[in-house]
Amino acid sequence: MDPVGIAIVGGGIFVKEQHIPAALASPLLSIKAIWSRSRKTAEEAAKLVPSDAASSVDLYSSDSGEGKSYEDILKREDITGVVLALPIIDQPDYIKKALAAGKHVLAEKPIAKDIATAIELIEYYMRTSAETNASLAIAENFRFYPKWNYAAEEIKKLGKVTGFVINVVSMMETSNRYYNTPWRTTPQYQGGFLLDGGVHFTAAFRRLLGENAVESLVAQTALVSSHLPPVDSIYAVLKTKSGAVGSFIHSVGTTMSATEFYFACEKGSVKADRDKVVTTVGFGNDAVTEEKTFEYTSGVKEEVHAWGESILSGIANPDQTPGLALGDLELIEAMLKSGEQDGARQKLEHQQLV
Repeated sequence: MDPVGIAIVGGGIFVKEQHIPAALASPLLSIKAIWSRSRKTAEEAAKLVPSDAASSVDLYSSDSGEGKSYEDILKREDITGVVLALPIIDQPDYIKKALAAGKHVLAEKPIAKDIATAIELIEYYMRTSAETNASLAIAENFRFYPKWNYAAEEIKKLGKVTGFVINVVSMMETSNRYYNTPWRTTPQYQGGFLLDGGVHFTAAFRRLLGENAVESLVAQTALVSSHLPPVDSIYAVLKTKSGAVGSFIHSVGTTMSATEFYFACEKGSVKADRDKVVTTVGFGNDAVTEEKTFEYTSGVKEEVHAWGESILSGIANPDQTPGLALGDLELIEAMLKSGEQDGARQKLEHQQLV
């Protein structure tokens, strides 16, 4: 079977460092075109394609003239799918155009800037896919980290979750290349970097929590570092449907540094940090601890290959559904809204794992 012809839409850092190498690594996919707003950026991205394949990759951009627009890519019969990595506020429109043209879509997280936009997009997708059979997958690479999947299975073995502490804190410095992306420096969407990067951590948290979804939460938010508006820190208390209570702290503007996901269960505990998972069975002197270390992977090669498999099989990958992405977004939005309302309790409605 011939590889699926795809277009890479976007020419930013993540496209160059992750999406293009991931597509090249998958035997299921063949890059036919690259689009970016500027021809220069598209050309820079194309340099990453090996010389033996580069001649078959066509470049498109907003400034390339007639016949070289994004819409022209969507007219090509040899292009079955598109990988979209664009600014948060722009991406839904590009997704809709691709779906309307019958193209399968793998779109970077978050699914949209807010819940209202995400729901409208999903409804559009459901209507359109019934006619075109085009699929929408959301790229959340954290769901393809072996570490999170291993930790989730360890938590299941230990019975009911009784509590949790999530602590993800760091400093997004002005020298950071992602900070210096113009649409991120002056965000036109809620939460700034807390939304852009935060959905990674709500995705990981929800994977570990499993079917015991968050029911409600209260939170306070703050702007600690003035270069990270509108807010850069969340301190939240979450309550699950089973009654378990825990904390979720996420800051991109603090001098502290930590990545810790700690779950207490009936029969022990599981703690996941940057590169390892520690499982403790039992309590006190009878406790038995096991530590497993993981080599770093971005998860992007795995997620892009999985998308290729879903196109060929016609079966959506359960880790890439729009419904999952909606839940990741809702959790962040609820914390931000609670902070805006001085800690008012927020009820959640979209935490089902679909």
